[in-house]
Amino acid sequence: MFRATWLGLGSLFLAFGLFEGLAEAQEKRSLWTNTRLVGSPEPPSPYVVEKVFGHLKWQSPLYVAPEPGTPDLWVVLQGGDKDRPSKIVRLQNRADAPEPETILQMDGRLVYGLTFHPGYRTNGWVYLFSNGPTGSETRTNRISRYTVPKEGTGMGFPTNEVAILSLFSAGHDGGDLAFGNDGMLYVTTGDGSSDSDTYDSGQDMSRLLAKLLRIDVDRPGRGLAYGVPSDNPFVGREGMRPETWAFGFRNPWRMGIDDKTGDIWVGQNGQDLWETAHLVKRGDNIGWSVFEGSRPFHAQRKRGPTPIVAPTIEHSHSEFRSLTGGVVYYGEELRELNGAYVYGDYSTGRIWGARHQDGKTTWNEELADTSLQIAAFRVDGKGRLLVVDHGGGIYRLIKRSEAEAGPKKKDPVGHFPRKLSETGLFVSTRDHRPDPGLIPYSVRASGWADGAEAERFLALPGSEKIAYTTSRGWEVPNGGAVVQTLSLPAANGDPAMQLRIETRVLLRQENEWVGYSYRWNDDQSDAELVAKEGATVEMPMGAVAGAERARTWHIPSRAECMTCHSRAVNFVLGLTEVSLNLDVDHGGKRENQLVKLKNRGVFTGGPKDDLSGVPHLVNPYDVSGEIEPRVRSYLHVNCSPCHVEAGGGNARMNLEFSKGRGEMQLIDARPIHDSFGLTNAMLVSPGKPGESVLLHRLSKRGPGQMPPLVTTVVDDLAVALFREWIGGLKPERAFVRNWTMTELMSDWGKRRLAASETAGRELFRSLGCVQCHRAEGAGGAVGPDLTGVASRLDRRALLESVLEPSKLIADEFATYEIELRDGEVISGRVERETEADLIVRTGSAVEPLVRVVRKDVAHRRKSTISNMPAGMLNVLEKEQALELLSYAYGL
Repeated sequence: MFRATWLGLGSLFLAFGLFEGLAEAQEKRSLWTNTRLVGSPEPPSPYVVEKVFGHLKWQSPLYVAPEPGTPDLWVVLQGGDKDRPSKIVRLQNRADAPEPETILQMDGRLVYGLTFHPGYRTNGWVYLFSNGPTGSETRTNRISRYTVPKEGTGMGFPTNEVAILSLFSAGHDGGDLAFGNDGMLYVTTGDGSSDSDTYDSGQDMSRLLAKLLRIDVDRPGRGLAYGVPSDNPFVGREGMRPETWAFGFRNPWRMGIDDKTGDIWVGQNGQDLWETAHLVKRGDNIGWSVFEGSRPFHAQRKRGPTPIVAPTIEHSHSEFRSLTGGVVYYGEELRELNGAYVYGDYSTGRIWGARHQDGKTTWNEELADTSLQIAAFRVDGKGRLLVVDHGGGIYRLIKRSEAEAGPKKKDPVGHFPRKLSETGLFVSTRDHRPDPGLIPYSVRASGWADGAEAERFLALPGSEKIAYTTSRGWEVPNGGAVVQTLSLPAANGDPAMQLRIETRVLLRQENEWVGYSYRWNDDQSDAELVAKEGATVEMPMGAVAGAERARTWHIPSRAECMTCHSRAVNFVLGLTEVSLNLDVDHGGKRENQLVKLKNRGVFTGGPKDDLSGVPHLVNPYDVSGEIEPRVRSYLHVNCSPCHVEAGGGNARMNLEFSKGRGEMQLIDARPIHDSFGLTNAMLVSPGKPGESVLLHRLSKRGPGQMPPLVTTVVDDLAVALFREWIGGLKPERAFVRNWTMTELMSDWGKRRLAASETAGRELFRSLGCVQCHRAEGAGGAVGPDLTGVASRLDRRALLESVLEPSKLIADEFATYEIELRDGEVISGRVERETEADLIVRTGSAVEPLVRVVRKDVAHRRKSTISNMPAGMLNVLEKEQALELLSYAYGL
C-alpha cells in the first residue's frame, strides 16, 4: 500500500517523543512568501453583498423593517449604555436618502427589534422588544406598544407607551417579535441566563423564559394587556404557561414568518458546538438544555411534556458561531431564491439558504461569504434582501455576476493547490524537505493521534511576526499557516522507517482559520488535497508496525479540524509558551527553543532569556517523570481545547495546565451527563479507577469516547497512566461515620449552628449536590428541585431521603426495568408514554431514546435502587452534616 520512508536520526528521536531539533544554525530566519496558499479550493459563492446608503454613517445597527404604507425603513440602532441611548430612526428608502430622522430614543434599555401591527395604517401601533435597565442584575424583557401619530413624526416617548408583557431575563434574552398570518403576536424569549441554562428554564413550563410565545394583543384577557388564544397547545394544563406555543430555546436570535405559508422560522444561538435554525410547529420542544441541537447537552435533566424535535438546520461551530435567523424570501430581484429561507452568521459573515418539504430540508447551501457582522435580514418594499451589518452598515444580497463592487471574501486567486507540492511549503515533498522559510518547532506534549508521530512547521508570510504572549494560542498573521505531518511506523521493524499518512495545514486568511488535509500517496512522493468532508483510509494488516489487525485512519473534515482549533483557545493549539518552552539541540549544544525563536525574529516582544522557572508541560509518556504533571499535560493537550470556558465541552471541567486541582472540577466531582452504568460514579473517584468516568471514556472507542473526534485507537499508555494516577489519589474527604437517623435527628434543630447557611451552601456545592438538585435558582435537574422543600417534607423525611435514598423514590425520578415478551430487559427512565408505546431513556446519555411498543411489554418493575448514591453524609463530621441539612431545609 504505502512505501516506507527513511526520516533520519532526528525523526528517530521524534518517534520516541524526545524532541525535534531546529533545522539550521542561523539567527535570522529566511523569508517565506505565500503566493500559493490563497483563496479556497471550493468554487466562489454565487452571491455577494453590496452596500446601500453608503453615504450614511451607522452606529451599531441591529434591525431594519419596512414601514407599512410608506416607502420608508425603520432602523434600530443599538444603545442602552449610560451615555448612548437606543434609537429608532426612519430612513427614506432611496439611494440619495438624507440623514434619517430619530423617532424614538430610549435610555437605559437595549432595543432588540420591532414589528408593526397588521392594522398599522389605521391604528399606528408599533411593538418593541427591549431589555433593561442596562447593567442591572434584575433586568427584564418588555414588550411595549407605541402609537405613531397620524400627523408629525414624533412618537411622544415615553408618554404613549403601553406595557404588554414583562418578564425577568438577565442574559440570553431572545429578542424578537412578529405578527403571524393568523394575526397573533409571536415573541421569542431565551433562557434568561448567560451560560448552560443556569435557571433550568429550557424545559420548565411554568415560566415564560426559553419560549416562543403566542398572544392576542387585540383581545386582552382579564387583568392582562393581552389575551391567550384558546388553541395554544398548553392552555388548561396545570403548571404550564398558556402563552407558550413552543419551548426549549437557548437564545433565539431572529424570527421570520413566511408571508405566504405562515411558517415560523427561529434562529437559535448555540453554546458549545452547534448553531441551529428551526421550522417551529405548534407545541414543539426545541430541546435546550437537554440537547444542544441534535446532540445531548444535559441529557439527564428533566424534559418537558412533548418530544424533542431535531433542528431543521444545524451547523457546527467550525462553520457558524452565532447564527442569525433569517427570512423566507419573495421578490423579483432574486427570483431563483423565491421561497427559500435565507439566514446567516454574525461571527463568520456567511449567508446560507435552505428549502424544505414536509418539514425536512431538501436543499441547504452557502450563498455568500462576507465580512459582515450579520444582525438581521429583511426584505424591503422593492424586493431587495437587506442584510444588517452590526459593524456599521446595511447591505443587499445580489448575484455575483451582477456585482460591480463590494466585499468579496476569500475568492480564489489563481488555483488553490490540490497537491502538497503545489503549496510552496516544501522544496521537496518526496524528501519531506520544507521551504527554508518554514520554521520547524517541537512541543513538549503531543496530542494523541492513534500512535502517529508529528513533524511540525510554522509558516509566516514575509517578515511578519507573532506578538508573544504567555496566554493561550498565539496570534498568527493573515497568510500564515501551521503545518503538521503525521506518520506511523512502518511494518518492517525499523523504527526510523515511517509511513506518512497526512499533512494538515491550518491556514489563516482575512482573520479566519480553515483546516485542510493532504493525504499522502502510496509511493510517498506527494499528497492530495482531501475533500472538505474528510476521508477514511483503510490500512491492511502488515502495513503498520505492531498492528495485529487492519487499521482505519480517519482524516478529519474541515469542520472537525475547527472543532478542536476553536475560538476558545485562539485556534492554534501547540503554539503556546507552556508547550514550546523546552531545550533543543542546536549546533551541538542545548538551547531553549523559545529563546532561539526570538533570536530568529519570530516574535515581537518575546520571552526572557532565562525560562528555567517558567511553567511548562511535560511528556506524558516519560515514566521517569512525576505522575501528576504527566497527567495534567495529557489533559491539557488532549482535553482542554474543549474543556475550557466556552470551549465546547459542556461539562464544568476546566483542564488547562494552569488550573489548580480545585479549579479543574474533576476530582470527586459527579458526572452531569452520563455515569455509563458505573457504581457511585465520579469523574475521578480518588483511589477507585473503576468508578471514574474519565478513565472509562479514555478506555473505549465509540459513543462517549474521549477524545471524541478523529481517533479510532485507544491510547493504552494513557489508560495505564490514568489508572495509576487515580489509584494513588487519596479522597479529599475521608470516611467519618456511617450516620444513622437517630444520631442526626437527635441534634438537628436542638441548637443553633454557627454560620450554618454559609457553610451549608459550600458543602452543597463541594459534595456535588448542586449538580443534580436546584437551589437558589441554580443547579441541575436530575433530581428534585429543593427550593421550598420544607413545605413538602418534614425534617425526618428529608433526612431519610439523604441517608436512605432508595427507600422512597419519586415516580418522576425512578428507573424502571421493562421486560419484553421476547425476554429482553430494558432499564431506564420512562420519559413519556402513550396508549401505544413507552419512550425510555437508558442509563447512557450518549445513547438514543428507546421506543418500546406497549403491547410487547410483559412486565414493568420500578427499580428499588435510587440514582442518588447512599452514604454522601458519611464523609462529614456531625456538625457539617447538620449544616448541610439545615441549608437544604431552609431553601
